Amino acid sequence: MNPLFGRPLLLLAFSLVVLWISVQIGAKIARRLRPPLEEERDDLGLVINSSLTMLALIIGFSFSMAVNRYDQRKNYEEEEANAIGTEYVRADLLPAADGAKVKELLTQYLDRRLAFYVTRDPQELEQINDETARLQDQMWSVVQRDAAAQPTPITGLVVSGMNDVLNRQGYTQAAWWNRIPAGAWSLMMVLGICCSLLVGYGAHQKKGVLFSVLPFLLAIAFFLIADIDAPRRGIIRVAPQNLISLGESLHKQ
Repeated sequence: MNPLFGRPLLLLAFSLVVLWISVQIGAKIARRLRPPLEEERDDLGLVINSSLTMLALIIGFSFSMAVNRYDQRKNYEEEEANAIGTEYVRADLLPAADGAKVKELLTQYLDRRLAFYVTRDPQELEQINDETARLQDQMWSVVQRDAAAQPTPITGLVVSGMNDVLNRQGYTQAAWWNRIPAGAWSLMMVLGICCSLLVGYGAHQKKGVLFSVLPFLLAIAFFLIADIDAPRRGIIRVAPQNLISLGESLHKQ
């Protein structure tokens, strides 16, 4: 994805400038090259209204996509917390030494998962992912060893719980990678520029503050979509409340 679409504030500034310039270019075309004739204004108004309607629909669809992805990230955070908490309890079904080892690893793993949600530093994120993978290997090796030594329904339950822990982390990562496609962003930007050109071209008054209204509103809409769609750089972010609550409970124990 283009880095511009992953930085909401940068996208806000960029789109505001580009759309405002587009309106000015449309107005300049009307003043200097070919102003719209009076008998053409009804048709021009129809084209402008149709273009704005199409742009509004695409913005609405994109906003819905961003909200659905945000809800998906929230749901996976809840499921991940439930999976870790359940496996922490099931660790008591293992032999005492292995159960204590699994609990200790799960506590460390939970701290890494919390760090995954709150960090914004790419280098720190890479380190967190490496530590997460290492802890996953260690936890799986413990339960796998016990399952091989005692292949009973009880150890199978522990293995199933550990499988859920690992799967939920994968689902969470996939949800954070699942973003609005760059093609959709490009289409919205092109339509926004075209609508701004048409509005500038068809305006009766070629100067004034009203020329800034459409670029400002479109830039705010783009910013809101990008902010919800950006898991790490946006203002609206998924707060790991379930993981925090679970961490407080485990550390007390």
